[in-house]
Amino acid sequence: MSRSPFWQWRHARPFWGGLFVFLGGAEIFLTVKAPLPVVVHVGMQGFIGYLVPILLALLGLLIIFSPAQRLFYSIVAAVLALASWLTSNLGGFIVGLLLALVGAALTFAWSPSKYVVDSPADLAPLPPPTGPDPSARPADLEDLLGPDREQETAVASQEDEAPGVQPETSQSLPRHRRP
Repeated sequence: MSRSPFWQWRHARPFWGGLFVFLGGAEIFLTVKAPLPVVVHVGMQGFIGYLVPILLALLGLLIIFSPAQRLFYSIVAAVLALASWLTSNLGGFIVGLLLALVGAALTFAWSPSKYVVDSPADLAPLPPPTGPDPSARPADLEDLLGPDREQETAVASQEDEAPGVQPETSQSLPRHRRP
């Protein structure tokens, strides 16, 4: 079954992450432009309130059309989305902020598929591995470790029996039990 060219193009990039970042920027921009009495503007006549959502929308488009730099774009988008809380009506009344943050997270987590399956021949099972039998074990541990290594492991296992227990010294006993 052949996939459509749009499906192949969409799966070769972080499409949904870029779309969410773009929609978050657009929603924040629309709330800044909204004629509401609740509008909060910070900066020179609210210039930064317009700049942040425009940059978010631009980053969303860059994520979709230039996926090679997706990690940088997603980090900048997350920072700008968080900055929109202060600059653009509480991040577009939280909706745009959440859209942009989810899009940035999706973009950051996206990775191109390592194995592209184009034909049924690629789905053929792999041959069994060759090499020594993992179930075959040597008969004697000393053959592998040697006489010195076996003694070191015995000392290490004795030390591991009671971790955190101090030896009985006069300093480790309570005052009323000291000699």
